[in-house]
Amino acid sequence: MSNIFNIGFILAQVKTDQYALDHFSPTLKFYYTMTNNASVSNWLLWITITALAILVYKLGFAKKLPLLKSAIIYLFLIVGCLFLSFLAIFLPITESLMVAALILIIYKVRLNKERKSGTI
Repeated sequence: MSNIFNIGFILAQVKTDQYALDHFSPTLKFYYTMTNNASVSNWLLWITITALAILVYKLGFAKKLPLLKSAIIYLFLIVGCLFLSFLAIFLPITESLMVAALILIIYKVRLNKERKSGTI
């Protein structure tokens, strides 16, 4: 009799896991299907968000600052990315950062090209 309950519990657990997996953001779903480990996929998501946030900051907002001020800004950026990674479980935060980075890269390339040609 207890074996029947165990099978029902396992099937219910698989259904809820599949429901959660279907509602993950695309990046987390990709990492989870690659690793089949929730902890590793969450760390990979946090690393991706942190790297993209640093890239967006460097391309769009960074100014020349002293070393200690830069270290404090990057520390707060890294800690803030923990909060963003919680939001990125179900929201497309990573994809938004990818789009922002792509737009800023295109902008910087065009700006450098115009500077070299002398139009600016």
